[in-house]
Amino acid sequence: MLHIASVRERPNSRSETDLEVTIAPSHENALAGIFEIAKLLTAPCRLEVTLANVVDLLQSFVQVRHGIISLFDDDGVADITVGAGLSERSDERDRMRPPQKAIDVIAATEGPLVAENVTLHSAFSASDLDVLGASDDIPVSFIGVPIRIDAKVVGALTIDRLLDSRSSIRLDYDVMLLTMIADLVGQTVKLHRLFGCDRERLMAEKDRLQKQLSELKHPVREGKKVSVEGIIGDSPALRAMLEKIAVVAKSNSTVLLRGESGTGKELVAKAIHERSARAKRPFIKLNCAALTETVLESELFGHEKGAFTGAFNTRKGRFELADKGTLFLDEIGEISASFQAKLLRVLQEQEFERVGGNQTIKVDVRVIAATNKNLEEAVARNEFRTDLYYRISVVPLLLPPLRERRSDIPLLAAQFLKNFNSENGRTLTFDASAIGVLMNCGFPGNVRELENCVQRTATLAHGPSIVRDDFACCHGQCLSAILWKSASDEIALQPGPIVPVPAKPATFQAAPSAAFAVSPGGSEQAPLAPAGAPLVSGANMVDRERVIAAMERSGWVQAKAARLLGVTPRQIGYALRKYGIEIKRF
Repeated sequence: MLHIASVRERPNSRSETDLEVTIAPSHENALAGIFEIAKLLTAPCRLEVTLANVVDLLQSFVQVRHGIISLFDDDGVADITVGAGLSERSDERDRMRPPQKAIDVIAATEGPLVAENVTLHSAFSASDLDVLGASDDIPVSFIGVPIRIDAKVVGALTIDRLLDSRSSIRLDYDVMLLTMIADLVGQTVKLHRLFGCDRERLMAEKDRLQKQLSELKHPVREGKKVSVEGIIGDSPALRAMLEKIAVVAKSNSTVLLRGESGTGKELVAKAIHERSARAKRPFIKLNCAALTETVLESELFGHEKGAFTGAFNTRKGRFELADKGTLFLDEIGEISASFQAKLLRVLQEQEFERVGGNQTIKVDVRVIAATNKNLEEAVARNEFRTDLYYRISVVPLLLPPLRERRSDIPLLAAQFLKNFNSENGRTLTFDASAIGVLMNCGFPGNVRELENCVQRTATLAHGPSIVRDDFACCHGQCLSAILWKSASDEIALQPGPIVPVPAKPATFQAAPSAAFAVSPGGSEQAPLAPAGAPLVSGANMVDRERVIAAMERSGWVQAKAARLLGVTPRQIGYALRKYGIEIKRF
């Protein structure tokens, strides 16, 4: 480290003092100091550490009590302020307090500020004097030069020292020396900032390329919406279901569709088939609840000629017809216990014999089953085989009811009205008030009921637009309104968990609201009356509303409604005739 004699070193004789006062430091020492500073500025250190080392070295060949380098940000606010003593291991910057008013003067004038005695200079405020520790008894000299990048002032290099006879002589010389050092510092700051900008740009470019590469490897699901023909809507619940359809379709696993009546289970099953590798193979469907056990066996497995009365020819069953394709079994929860065992063997072994035959037929069929029944409860009551439950419930898929995707109602209604106009040569449109009516409806029959509501209202509409007054519910004639919108003299209904409804055989009472509500979290049904509760007791029957509710819940299938009420199909048929309830056909 270079060393230059300063006022802090007291010479031994008066003659030596006079000589040092009158002779400035040699040019050789100054050049050596600048050379050392240039080496420091090119060292691979943090900018703050580099600047602190410059101040440390400056004290070796310039008379300095305090040395500070301040750098400004783009707004002219001090961003980096360092003095001596900062090392590479320092966790925080060694910030010092420069005389702020003096720094502002240097930045404004873009030139050096030299004060032989700061207490007599107007550029120093009282707080500046306090920072410098200057007073009438302690005179302090100050030198500050601007640090520039090109023509712009980006900081200041300042020193202060106690005023004595020698310091006043060296002021001009030190100004020139500090200006040269400030220019070197400015070039270093410029390079650091350029490197910083380049690094940020390269990091941003790296992040962008990594993101693009990630998108190429793993396409973002949110950006690509899955669409299925026939399934309309854009609600979060529907989008989540469509994404699951796209994933499930890629495998050959058995799928169990769970959902309320009218949620579109057949459409979903067909969509899974069409998106699978079996898309070019047959898609065969069968409603298990519509057939007796003997007919169901013949339909699924086929029969040989002469196997039973009327079997005049050999007939292939649905499993054979669906070979290499997909078989959709709707309402699988309705099959009898004895037939469940036969179906289980086919699902496990993919082989069967036709009715009346003894030749084993092997097939390759993907089975998609559907039900709106609570199979877990059926298993607990020994009404559904446990092994068959696990065989069909490999990939369960829950279809959301319409009330959980209300934002899809306007889209669905518009499509149904478009279909109606096309079939009937009309140009009806929905008024805003009509959409409001649809959005406020519970639609316990889900999409099927919405379609029927639109067709019925469009058929009876008088004007060119469907308005609020055209809906039957606005005149108290809609079953959905009776079930889901309580009136003062009607049954109050609120969505809630499905619970059994107690029925009194000898009294006539309205059913509690929970009897008709469908659980928002599932598609399961529970009986509206205890099992075995009589429907008829003398001249009394269960009330008309309970019968209607059971029929609505069961999709207007009398056998299912009878199970919900805990009565026989014959009794439910008698109740329908007695109360004049018209059976809806879908």
